[in-house]
Amino acid sequence: MDSLEHKKFPIGRFEIPENICDIKLNEYIKVIKDFPDKLKDLFADFSDEQLDTQYREGGWTVRQLVNHIADSHMNSLIRLKLALTEDNPTIKPYNEAKWAELQDSVDMPIKPAMRMIKGTHQRWTALLKSMTNKQFERTFHHPEHNENQNLRVYLAHYVWHCNHHSAHIENLKKEKNWQ
Repeated sequence: MDSLEHKKFPIGRFEIPENICDIKLNEYIKVIKDFPDKLKDLFADFSDEQLDTQYREGGWTVRQLVNHIADSHMNSLIRLKLALTEDNPTIKPYNEAKWAELQDSVDMPIKPAMRMIKGTHQRWTALLKSMTNKQFERTFHHPEHNENQNLRVYLAHYVWHCNHHSAHIENLKKEKNWQ
């Protein structure tokens, strides 16, 4: 993996796991539950200047990254609820890069986004813990990829998403010696 690819995908690209058993589901749910605190700890002492630092050249700032996580995970919870309440619904994609350029992602303090992440993850965790194996087999249709995705794989993808963006901030801290 070249340097730019590693900075874009510090833990590698998402790969669909072969088998997602109940034990793995419980591990995934724990990641979703613990993520807001992990994220907060990563940049607890960051100044505004540090929050406005790109995690890689041409990439988002930490501030934009945190707002992206709030937007993405909020959409994820909605997609989960759609899949649980409708028969293979077609979800609505959104242009995450353009959302990250909107003023609420670029200029605002990160506290509102962190409150959104904390609340979203609390609700997400409660819902995930209540789901049956049959519910985890429910699907939604993703029109950009023209595929149906079951909720087990979707959860695995969002666990990867949590770890992927945590690694962006961890690597930036190491690179800048912000330990």
